[in-house]
Amino acid sequence: MAKLGDLRRVHSASLLDEVMEYDFDGYRMLDPDTVMCPASRSAALRAAGAGLAAVDAVMLAEAGRTTAFCAVRPPGHHATADSAMGFCLINNIAVAAAHACDRHGLERVAIVDFDVHHGNGTQAIFQNEPRVAYFSTHESGLYPYTGTPHERGRGNLFNALLPPGSGGFRFRNVWADLMLPALDDFRPQLLLVSAGFDAHMRDPLADLMLETEDFAWLTRELRAIARRHAAGRVVSMLEGGYDLEALRDCSVAHVAELR
Repeated sequence: MAKLGDLRRVHSASLLDEVMEYDFDGYRMLDPDTVMCPASRSAALRAAGAGLAAVDAVMLAEAGRTTAFCAVRPPGHHATADSAMGFCLINNIAVAAAHACDRHGLERVAIVDFDVHHGNGTQAIFQNEPRVAYFSTHESGLYPYTGTPHERGRGNLFNALLPPGSGGFRFRNVWADLMLPALDDFRPQLLLVSAGFDAHMRDPLADLMLETEDFAWLTRELRAIARRHAAGRVVSMLEGGYDLEALRDCSVAHVAELR
């Protein structure tokens, strides 16, 4: 389980007070999409803690492994420093990135986010932090309605919009032509992945048309960049994905490429 000190690197005291509350019955609505029950506190701490443990494991190459996948819920990339939102209580990937910088002394940590929704919370937390670069493709006109290409932070934000109905051909071209070269130029010492699989054609919450092999392809490309610059180190954390068959198939394909 993550400790409060780990979370305070990226979250305010007011948010942590809200999420750490467990002395209530039934459910609490934090926003129209985000609900807590008494067990949510433990789940959120374990989700964030998984990312911390994974970063430590790959940085130390425990058992010779340099990759990890954290199959966690709740997801995290919409949670800002001050607000839980969009099903997210704690920004798990942000907690992991801050830990990598502060505990392991890294100067270049990349976060790749291929969830169908823009990770507005991750972007907001790191938009003025040059040690962390954020790379996201996401469907245009979709919640949370952020992540336009002109949002650049301190030159460390890279966003690309995919129109509704886009399939694997466009997805791969955007990554191959725009995002992967920028990621390569950043030369990350650690690659973190917000692995949302809700851009799959079966997913009910969006309108992209990706297939399982598209996620496997991108994972292979990310692994190649990690081998060039980061001694192969990749930590992936589950974000969205709301069709159970697609979530299963994409997660299996993603993990197979991380091995």
